[in-house]
Amino acid sequence: MAEQRSTGKSSRSRKKTERRVASGIAHIEATFNNTKVLITDRQGNAVSWCTGGRMGHKGSRKSTSYVAQLVGQEAARRAMDFGMREIEVRIKGPGAGRESAVRGIASAGLDVTLLVDVTPVPHNGCRPCKRRRV
Repeated sequence: MAEQRSTGKSSRSRKKTERRVASGIAHIEATFNNTKVLITDRQGNAVSWCTGGRMGHKGSRKSTSYVAQLVGQEAARRAMDFGMREIEVRIKGPGAGRESAVRGIASAGLDVTLLVDVTPVPHNGCRPCKRRRV
């Protein structure tokens, strides 16, 4: 059998370079069950993220406005470690944590420069599902 030679360098290990990002975009997805915050740079590369479950909450507590505020603070704190100072906020979804997540991001120390609602609204496209009866 032929022996494999090692070149000394591992093909998987790369030196992690320190990224400095001055401004970015916060994508907040507030559903009825959870709140997710993803912070990216201007090109769309992820810098930090956080969800209600990652903060240690389960079930219906993930969808509360208090947990959404904690999620916003944690994601912003991690983004500030990369040198981020100002941020655009794009909110999607009908959940309870919409404004609370923005307050959490602002209270962590990031300057909110733009606030946009990007919730998808159908322009009379597909027929909706049958109405929910509780």
